[in-house]
Amino acid sequence: MPRGRSDGLQQKHSVAFLFIVAFFLGFLYVYGGSIFGSQNSGSSALEYGRSLKRLGSSYLGAEDDNGGNRDESLASFKQGEGEANIFSKSFPVCDDRHSELIPCLDRHLIYQMRMKLDLSVMEHYERHCPPAERRYNCLIPPPSGYKVPIKWPQSRDEVWKANIPHTHLAHEKSDQNWMVEKGDKIMFPGGGTHFHYGADKYIASIANMLNFSNNNLNNEGRLRTVLDVGCGVASFGGYLLSSDIIAMSLAPNDVHQNQIQFALERGIPAYLGILGTKRLPYPSRSFELVHCSRCRIDWLQRDGILLLELDRLLRPGGYFAYSSPEAYAQDEENLKIWKEMSELVERMCWKIAAKRNQTVVWQKHGSNDCYMERGPDAHPPLCQSDDDPDAVWGVNMEACITRYSDHDNRAEGSGLAAWPARLTTPPPRLSDFGYSNEMFEKDTELWQRRVAKYWDLLSPKIASNTLRNIMDMKAYMGSFAAALIDKNVWVMNVVPHDGVNTLKLIYDRGLIGSTHDWCEAFSTYPRTYDLLHAWSVFSDIEKRGCSLEDLLIEMDRVLRPTGFVIIRDKQPVIDFVKKYLSALHWEAIDSSSDSVQDGDEVVFIIQKKLWLTSESFRDAE
Repeated sequence: MPRGRSDGLQQKHSVAFLFIVAFFLGFLYVYGGSIFGSQNSGSSALEYGRSLKRLGSSYLGAEDDNGGNRDESLASFKQGEGEANIFSKSFPVCDDRHSELIPCLDRHLIYQMRMKLDLSVMEHYERHCPPAERRYNCLIPPPSGYKVPIKWPQSRDEVWKANIPHTHLAHEKSDQNWMVEKGDKIMFPGGGTHFHYGADKYIASIANMLNFSNNNLNNEGRLRTVLDVGCGVASFGGYLLSSDIIAMSLAPNDVHQNQIQFALERGIPAYLGILGTKRLPYPSRSFELVHCSRCRIDWLQRDGILLLELDRLLRPGGYFAYSSPEAYAQDEENLKIWKEMSELVERMCWKIAAKRNQTVVWQKHGSNDCYMERGPDAHPPLCQSDDDPDAVWGVNMEACITRYSDHDNRAEGSGLAAWPARLTTPPPRLSDFGYSNEMFEKDTELWQRRVAKYWDLLSPKIASNTLRNIMDMKAYMGSFAAALIDKNVWVMNVVPHDGVNTLKLIYDRGLIGSTHDWCEAFSTYPRTYDLLHAWSVFSDIEKRGCSLEDLLIEMDRVLRPTGFVIIRDKQPVIDFVKKYLSALHWEAIDSSSDSVQDGDEVVFIIQKKLWLTSESFRDAE
């Protein structure tokens, strides 16, 4: 008996010891990433994110305690069931090396997943989003020494070097005045590869070539929207703004890497994209001018498919300004390219509007007449009659000419008012959706009232220059942006790809934007927008079964520290978001009256805090 009691006691001690060891190993497994993650390789943040996902509701904040499904519907959040409500105190922080992560334009992902892409047509610079199991479910840290960005308009000419700690372009393009390193700032003299002595002089020269009055490229308000292909650091677009012209500055995340990041840090509208195999995310007949200055694009490849994509985007009578050696060089190779390119654009019914020194400006024909006169076997051919030129999300380019609608063909032009009357004049393409002028006018008035209320709520926190880069995540007809026209801001109007494709109405108002799928990451760098406006976006993607947490993490990635989020949605959405404020380092800007009822929608305004990792603090000291 005494031996039996001794054996039993020893057994109990063994069980207790094993339990303690198992608990300690489990603790290291779960929390090791947070302790050691910053010292590991680039995959550490990903592995840490995966381990946290496995913890389920006990870490990530679902209300019930039935497991780790992080994609639960709003209905489950409304129930409030379970023995205990345990919410996350923090999301994991990505490794510092991921401070510039663009999830759907991540070349490391391409290499890791061994994607078979055709480099000759730039597929590796197009969007390739990670599958759910490879997403970095962590917060993107700012770089060491990050500061609140310099305000517009000063930011056009200088930014903090710490915010984008890359100076290779300053050295590589030092003879072209792209950018200059000066102390703790990077300066932008306004130069470019083709316009070393300033974008303003170059812009005036193009206007002079076209005989526009006062050498002003806006042509008395008739030229408003511009696409700048291969834009560099977007000085061309930046200097157009003073002429009441807004440009979508476009460039890939290529060997110049941070050019679009610099553009957005400067407060200049810009988007990460490439003329590759997919249509650009803009509707047909969106731009009065497309510009390419030494953009290093082979326009003759694949039967001229890239020029034909520009043709789709140009309005009737629109211009393509091209500054490149092919336009002026007399060597055999460039003369051959010029000859072939001239023949191609002639078959596309473009004509030379002006040619001087190193620049040529072509003009697109204003009606279908020229296309009909070419003959049935002409190349490039006309697109099929059932082709939708406004379907762009994930749609392949085609080597064909997009014909005009019956309205544009009859009018021999887009029929748009001059700027600024264009902003509030019902656009002709309203009829494509069965919308009336009265609907358009009521929508404009509605959002004027709503935006005025937003600014009343924001006023304790903002000055006249606090905000510059704004994104409307569900823009509809662009009336939110139209209501901000007197503010010193610009708006990226996003139209979800699965809704009514109203983006062409936005462009017809003289505004800019992009199509997007909010179940995926946006094509921009981290910390690029001062304010995000999310009208029913959460409710929409929840219906599609997409992760609301992923959307919150993506919004945090895009939002600048000290930036704002305005959420207009149903009460359950607001309740859901409130549970994650501390996890995201966000705060309601007025905890005593942080929501305003508007019908069945609630307005909730949040500000993102400025935070740094411990490593960033050490580096900054």
